[in-house]
Amino acid sequence: MSLRVLVIDDTVLFRRVISEALTGLPDVEIIGTASSGKTALARIAELNPDLITLDIEMPDMSGLEVLAEMRRRASQTGAIVVSALTVRGGEMTLRALELGAFDFITKPAGGTLEENQRAIREELAPAVKAFAHRREIRSILRGQPVLPRPAPAPAGAKDNLNGVARRMGQLAGRGRPEIVVIGVSTGGPVALGEVIPKLPRDLNVPVLIVQHMPPTFTRCLAASLDARSSIRVREAADNDVLEPNVAWIAPGGRQMKVVAGPNGTRVLRITDDPPENNCRPAVDYLFRSVAQCCPGKSVAVIMTGMGGDGTLGLRLMKRDGCTSIAQDEATSVVFGMPGEAIKAGVVDIVSPLTGLSAEITRAVRGC
Repeated sequence: MSLRVLVIDDTVLFRRVISEALTGLPDVEIIGTASSGKTALARIAELNPDLITLDIEMPDMSGLEVLAEMRRRASQTGAIVVSALTVRGGEMTLRALELGAFDFITKPAGGTLEENQRAIREELAPAVKAFAHRREIRSILRGQPVLPRPAPAPAGAKDNLNGVARRMGQLAGRGRPEIVVIGVSTGGPVALGEVIPKLPRDLNVPVLIVQHMPPTFTRCLAASLDARSSIRVREAADNDVLEPNVAWIAPGGRQMKVVAGPNGTRVLRITDDPPENNCRPAVDYLFRSVAQCCPGKSVAVIMTGMGGDGTLGLRLMKRDGCTSIAQDEATSVVFGMPGEAIKAGVVDIVSPLTGLSAEITRAVRGC
């Protein structure tokens, strides 16, 4: 079944570029376009598309207002927002994701028509594929008969099982965790907004985060999380010395690793090393450095995201006994990254999104 898509942008050029990029994708049908937010809402009501591509900045009615109205109407149409690669664009993109947008792509800043079309297709293709997969899975689940629920486990059984996994990981390792590392991609900004603000101000270890995002957007994400969290959150800079109760987000378009610093400190290095898994920053790149710099003294978390970035790095971390936690399928926007880690057998604890902050805290404190 084709994915029916409505293209919304206030410029003729980008309506054309996005439409032509979508035309080259398998099982995608463009059912129309709209040049304004008000027209878009009317066409969504008329055509009931599966997915819209939505320009955030439009003059009469912004993409954010369109998403807010879609939420008010309980629309089942998904949205991939199209944003400018600017601070304002980053801030609006984060708000769009909070309003329920599935994912985002950025508008090319220059180049020829062909170059822009190629760039947009390269960003759109995996996002559209991930959306179609999630839609298919949810459709299958909706069609399943409701099965009787199994008898509930005895009180505390889940906690006891998780506690056993945690203690086994610590016995195999070299001591109490001294660092938390998190890898996340599609759906990550909203998911991090659920996890990071719930971490206690006395967690007493640094937290390092790789979120697959472009430059500028990670700075906006850090500022947004910092305003809501008990621990400090900042975009990482080269030679930052790790401190407890501070979270660092890898800057978009750069790689981030941990190295040994003077007097027993640990230092962040921000590099222009090549992408890994088509990502920069890459989770594997960070995890690999933590395996080398902090063997057996870390907690690794794999959250929602496309692909398998993080699994290879986690294998290295597990050899020295790190504790590993993955977000569960039900609460992941895309179950690629956590699913691959779970299939590889390198995950100790699987948790829904709402329980991740508590699992991280317990793993750090060893209780």
